[in-house]
Amino acid sequence: MHNDHVGTFFDFPNATFHLQDEEMQFVTGRHMRDAVFSRPYEVDHVVGLVRLVFGDRVDFHRGDAEIAPGVSVHHIGGHTMGLQAVRVQTRRGWVVLASDASHYYEHMESGRCFPLVFDVGELLEGYATLQRLAASPGHIIPGHDPLVLKRYPPPSPALAGIAVRLDVDPVE
Repeated sequence: MHNDHVGTFFDFPNATFHLQDEEMQFVTGRHMRDAVFSRPYEVDHVVGLVRLVFGDRVDFHRGDAEIAPGVSVHHIGGHTMGLQAVRVQTRRGWVVLASDASHYYEHMESGRCFPLVFDVGELLEGYATLQRLAASPGHIIPGHDPLVLKRYPPPSPALAGIAVRLDVDPVE
């Protein structure tokens, strides 16, 4: 629920949001008193998601869950208490959208982590989980690495530098 991941949830008025129990516990619990943890969250986003809970638009998960055929969520933890990755079956096999479980390719490849972390042990164990879920290490997509835009082709020339196709092999 960091602001850079949930910030435009209101633009999807018919969507159901999938959230780990631990993430809602984290963003509404004692750790938000500490600016180290609360800085990447917006109070209005958290309150907005709570309102969606009461509107029956949030599906909660505790661990792994299939949310549609060929699409599943997986609790990773580490970066936040309830961080989850998404696994998608594609033409080239299982692709895992790591989100902030690995901000950059380099983090997972070197066994290091982004400085903002709730539980270092869970984060490092999460790298093994990502590898287990993906068809290969090349099927894991980090959450913030600009290299993703270089390694994968855009769906159209107009979307170059904005969006990529992850269902095809990387170009590099």
